[in-house]
Amino acid sequence: MYNVLLSPSQKKIFEEASKFVASVDKQLLIDMDEDKIEYPKDTIETLGKLNLLGIRFPEEIGGRGLKWQDEVVLIEEIGMLGAALSCASVMPSIVGEAISKFGSSYQKEKYLKPTLQGKLICAEGLTEPRGGSDFFGATTIAKKSGNKWVLNGQKRFIVGAKGADYFLIYAQTDSSKDYKKNMSAFLVDKDKVSVENLYELMGARGAGTGRIVLKDAIVDEDNVVGNIGEGSVIFYQMMIPERLTTAAGALGIAKASLEIALKYSKNRKAFGQPIKNFEGVSFKVAQSSALLDAARALVHTAAKAVDEEMDASVQRRLVSEAKRFSTQSAWEIVNNAMQIMGGIGYTNVYPIERYLRDARLMMIWTGTNEIMDLVIQHELYKELEKNRILRDVELDAKSSAQLEEKVFE
Repeated sequence: MYNVLLSPSQKKIFEEASKFVASVDKQLLIDMDEDKIEYPKDTIETLGKLNLLGIRFPEEIGGRGLKWQDEVVLIEEIGMLGAALSCASVMPSIVGEAISKFGSSYQKEKYLKPTLQGKLICAEGLTEPRGGSDFFGATTIAKKSGNKWVLNGQKRFIVGAKGADYFLIYAQTDSSKDYKKNMSAFLVDKDKVSVENLYELMGARGAGTGRIVLKDAIVDEDNVVGNIGEGSVIFYQMMIPERLTTAAGALGIAKASLEIALKYSKNRKAFGQPIKNFEGVSFKVAQSSALLDAARALVHTAAKAVDEEMDASVQRRLVSEAKRFSTQSAWEIVNNAMQIMGGIGYTNVYPIERYLRDARLMMIWTGTNEIMDLVIQHELYKELEKNRILRDVELDAKSSAQLEEKVFE
């Protein structure tokens, strides 16, 4: 039924992605989850060789010239391998967004091309110890020194802190200006950065997530992304790939969990019959299926809105809705699967417990779901001012003319 959503090009991507996912050795996933692997570099290199990194970027810089609607198909499939590998695979799309839209020809040639080929690993330095969603409260500072910039500060929860060849770093460049004009973005090579800590995460393990420190890190002027003071513009643009990739990756976890629950409930017998025959089980399956289909439809709708360059407010709302609904749905679907499977779902005999740990993080990173609620309602009220509905539906009531009953002051 999923194929009803897909165009011919998307079906091709689906087949390629499915083939790749099927080829991944399960031992890699086990070793990543046990933190025996710091970063799945070989797997990212393989994706690069298959031209499955950043496929929506133009062909001349290493992409395929496809659309977001194609890329979310790819990300959903890779999402079945877990949050860590999914996140590592989309980092070229996230960091690449900044370089593709705001970077110089030099930056595209030196950084983006080899990144999409899987030859360079990238990471994004966004979150700081003092505030997750408070982006504009960042305290990392960049000061001009001749034709160089000197950066000092810390970033944490950086996926790829261990493994990245370069980082996209946001820093304050002029504290005298308004906070939205005070931030700039830089490409910082790994030899300028020290990894001070690798986190022992509950889930999403094996992607080198850590805290990095920039201490008098000297960065060439050529490595400034966009213009100085343009960091907020870049940040707002970056929230599209940040959140859309999370939404698509969550679909993969949800799909895999539902698949496991379906097979288990069909084969597991109790009281002389398959447990799928019991309403307590079958209703959870039905709810999970509806959640997955609804989340998938919303993710594809958001992708289409971005592809068609709809009003920025509409894009932000739909992408935020997709991130919120998809990750929340994934969490509920994995929980349903674990409940259907009972105690065995709580063991490592099945990957459900790993999916549960992974899904929990997806409601936090790239902006918590509470932040998504904030963005959604904010953009929706802005859209209301544009009179989207031609008919004044307030008048469709018998006593609508009684204006004295409509008191707002």
